Amino acid sequence: MNKSFHDMLTSENELRELLGYPSEVVKRKAIHQLDHHCRDYIAMSPLLFLSTADEHGSCDVSPRGDAPGSVLVLDEGHLVIPERPGNRRLDSLLNILANPHIGLIFVIPGLEETLRVNGQAYIIKDEPILDRMRARGKRPALGIGVKVEECYMHCAKAFKRSQVWDPGTWPAEATLPSAPAIIAAHVNAAEFTEEVVRRGIEESYQKRLY
Repeated sequence: MNKSFHDMLTSENELRELLGYPSEVVKRKAIHQLDHHCRDYIAMSPLLFLSTADEHGSCDVSPRGDAPGSVLVLDEGHLVIPERPGNRRLDSLLNILANPHIGLIFVIPGLEETLRVNGQAYIIKDEPILDRMRARGKRPALGIGVKVEECYMHCAKAFKRSQVWDPGTWPAEATLPSAPAIIAAHVNAAEFTEEVVRRGIEESYQKRLY
């Protein structure tokens, strides 16, 4: 039992009593293939969030960003996400090896509705596919292939509440958290000062994006 929380819901009946049931449109909006609307959305999206879990159900969400059109739609049932260079933790890839279930949220800047895609994931090395996802002259070493099982539009309420696309609500740059400072504090080793971490991050951004 979690000692921090004292009044927890434990059944769907409790949830439904409090929150109700979806409308008929919401119940019927999910489709099971990538129609031309989904393809057009994906073609314009430069950013997606990828959710995976390991064999024990421990979850991970990872952003994937690239030029619009970098996610390759093969047909109405399959898409491929290029695996660009990262930090080599391989969280998403290792999860996929243990548990192929995957969830994606595609985002288009300025549009508050998002596209959700759920399905089964595979780590692929098909050279003809990877060749089609070259960027800056470099082919990705791997791709994440997804067999689509469900896709649907997600409403804009989160974006409207957060006002994330309204620059007038953005915090001043000087007040933003410092990633190098946070990482250095979390690493907690004398040789990895904030400045050392900053230089490493900048080098990675300059030399290892693709």
